[in-house]
Amino acid sequence: MIQPLQGVHIVEFAGLGPAPFCGMLLAQMGAHVTRIGRAGEALPDGPLARGREHVALDLKCAEDVAHALDRIAQADALIEGFRPGVMERLGLGPDTCRLRNPSLVYGRMTGWGQRGPLAHTAGHDINYIAISGALHAVGEAGGAPVVPLNLVGDFGGGGMVLAFGVVAAILRARASGKGCVVDAAMTDGAAMLMSMMYGFHAAGQWRDARGENLLDGGAPFYRTYRCRDGGWLAVGCIEPPFYAAFLKGIGAQDLLELPQRDRTHWPAIAARIEQIIATRERDAWVALFEGSDACVSPVLALSEAPHHPHNAARGAFTQTDGAWMPACAPRFAAFD
Repeated sequence: MIQPLQGVHIVEFAGLGPAPFCGMLLAQMGAHVTRIGRAGEALPDGPLARGREHVALDLKCAEDVAHALDRIAQADALIEGFRPGVMERLGLGPDTCRLRNPSLVYGRMTGWGQRGPLAHTAGHDINYIAISGALHAVGEAGGAPVVPLNLVGDFGGGGMVLAFGVVAAILRARASGKGCVVDAAMTDGAAMLMSMMYGFHAAGQWRDARGENLLDGGAPFYRTYRCRDGGWLAVGCIEPPFYAAFLKGIGAQDLLELPQRDRTHWPAIAARIEQIIATRERDAWVALFEGSDACVSPVLALSEAPHHPHNAARGAFTQTDGAWMPACAPRFAAFD
């Protein structure tokens, strides 16, 4: 397996959520990640801590701080997820570290960023995506905003953005010999993930309301439907040929007489599809649409997803100590 970050050395200061996720991504790509945790604490467990060298240090002790600086002096990058000012108070801020390692990339993961009116206040994923516009956009028409787990702020807009920024900065440092600080704020990252929706809204193609748009469950051809057994189908037949294949499959070809993109017809179309889908079990519908371009998929539970034939064929999940976990992504293959 190709590991594109082999030979890259990262020092990670142990924390929660998005910064460890970033460390996991870098480690999976082949980087040697040394995770510095607090002395006396048990070694971290779980998927976000895998693939690391773990070192316990007391960062209130000058000798251990010096040891941490020795590690940083040999590293390509450092990542940390504390509130602004914490690393500086420990004697491990960017100015101190760059004296030991001018080419160091200093990755900082916070919710609000290193500066701004909220920078020093507490918060969590839900708060960060709330001010980005992302939380407002998710949910059913007329209903409350729905929390999309902590995928948008912590992991998508946080850990992944930090990992991307760190790798980009390492490329710059290797070319120029100059390091830099990567200020990854979950508020910024969550907003960036909404770029397409902001673009649609600016062009008058996106209503600033939940459940009334093409990709937020408002369209009858891009939403979920409940089946007779309580399971759910995901339907995503946006393009006209795929939409036609779907309606033919459920025996509702007459709905093609109504313009697909005319919003005035969406409630009636959705009600009809909902009624039909409720007449069969989920897996019966899946079998009916197998191999078609109708863009129909089962909504799988965490216990089901690892066993789906496509996931199994790709090795999308691996089993460790009897537990299924997502495998490393993306994959890399050498040119033939």
